[in-house]
Formats: sequence, structure tokens, C-alpha cells
Amino acid sequence: MTDVHRAAPPAARPDAAASGAAAFGAAARPADVTLRAHGVSLGYDGRRVISELDLGLPAGSVTAIVGPNACGKSTLLRGLARLHPLDGGRVTLGGQDVGALSRKELAKRVGVLPQSSIAPDGVRVAELVARGRYPHQGWFGRHSSTDDTAVLRALDATGVADLADRPVAELSGGQRQRVWIAMVLAQETDIVLLDEPTTYLDLAHQVDLLELLRELNRTRGTTVVMVLHELNLAARYADHLVVMSSGQVVAEGRPGDVLTEATVHAAFGLRARVVPDPVSGTPLVVPLGRAHTDGAT
Repeated sequence: MTDVHRAAPPAARPDAAASGAAAFGAAARPADVTLRAHGVSLGYDGRRVISELDLGLPAGSVTAIVGPNACGKSTLLRGLARLHPLDGGRVTLGGQDVGALSRKELAKRVGVLPQSSIAPDGVRVAELVARGRYPHQGWFGRHSSTDDTAVLRALDATGVADLADRPVAELSGGQRQRVWIAMVLAQETDIVLLDEPTTYLDLAHQVDLLELLRELNRTRGTTVVMVLHELNLAARYADHLVVMSSGQVVAEGRPGDVLTEATVHAAFGLRARVVPDPVSGTPLVVPLGRAHTDGAT
């Protein structure tokens, strides 16, 4: 297996601000339950994408998985969520093999937003978000006041409450993405896995979403794991960064420790300068275009 640069685990987050408590309500923090891959191998049609990968995702933290296209980021997330069969190894949640959990039990503990989601024909926004409450309902699927409160909170948090009665099919790509995220939030799980959640969102809504996820983490202690393409946003909002290349983890740890010029070049084949973000102080990757490197020593 390849050597991996592993920095120290992230420090605990500070207590939530009052605005976060208003958005998500006070809640006891979940137990220190880690989602972990043990020698996991994944692939498609006999083609191996990930081989014998070991990875532990820190509980109660925001983790961003980054890497070049086709490096296995989304495949790994799908394997962790039991949306893609493992070719080898196992995934555990708090030490328990996720394969031993029923789908409903797993859905009570882990919320998932895949890269491509398709809404049923004719479904309206509030109806789709309410489907996030399915794991918490009994045999007859009856909604309770708790379900209604969770749905309304998720609609408000994602800024789509005014779209509640609109058919999902009539929405823009960015609006639909926020509705899907609202459905995951309504599920109210201790762990949330999101595959490229900023897809279709303009820059302002990308920042809004990442602020929302960080607030969810701070107020409820929710473990957030997301695949992102935007390196600088990942560095700003994540506690823990996992850098992948060619189906392997090449570095992981605090963004300031692992997002170096050497790592960016090794993972992305990109020459860049890494400087402090003037707003957050986190690493800011500045690519060196060919015009700025030709003739340079």
C-alpha cells in the first residue's frame, strides 16, 4: 500500500453561536461514532478503482474528500454509504459492520446525498423533503408533529420554504439541489454523506450551503463528510481533509497541514502556490498558469 501523509486529528469545534441554535434547535451531541473503511476495494465491471483502502472519518467533524476527476472520491463515498457493493474489505460504524444493519436502521444513522438524484414525477418540494423522515416512521408511515417540525426546519435552513408547494420538476438545477439537501437534513442523522453537494449552485449558494453544513456540525455535532471539487472552499470549511489520487489516499489531516504545494502537485499534477486565505487564514491554492511559469527557474 502507498505511504500516506497523516496529520493529527482535528480539534473539537467550539460551542455554537446563537444563530446556529435557532436554525437547528438544541440537541444532545451524538456519541463518538466513527465511520471507517477497513481494507476496502471497489470497482466497476471488473475494473478496480480503489484497492485495500483504510480510512477513518473523525466523528463530530467536517471532512472534505478532494482529488482529481476519476480518482475514486465518489466511489469511496458510495461504498461507505452501502450504495455500491464492496469487492473486498468492510465498512464499520461505531465498530459495527454496516452490512449487518437493515437499510432502515442505517438510514436512521447515516444520511446520504448521491451525486445524481431523480425525483418521482409530479412530486412537490415539501413532499420530497418529507421523504427524509421515512426511517423514523412506523409500519404505516404516519407523519407526526415531530416529522412536520423537522421538515419545516430543513426547508427554512436551505432557503426553499417558499418553494414548498412547487413541483420539483419546475425548479432550476440549483433550487433542486437545495431541496435534495433539505431532504437529507430532515432525516436528522448523526452522520451526513454528500457527494458534490455544491453542484449546480452559484458561488453565493455554495458558500451558503457550506456555512449551513458547518452550522449543523457545530450545533448538533453532526459528522459531515462531503466530496468537493473546490479546493479552497474545502480548505476553508473542513476540519479534516482527505486528498485522493488514483484510488488511494495520498494525504489526510488538518487542511493547513496537508494542503501543501507538494501535495497539490502530487495529487493533481498542478503547479501552484499555497498562501493563507486573507479571510479565513486557511490554505488558498493559487494555480500557476503556463504564462506565469514559462521561462521560470
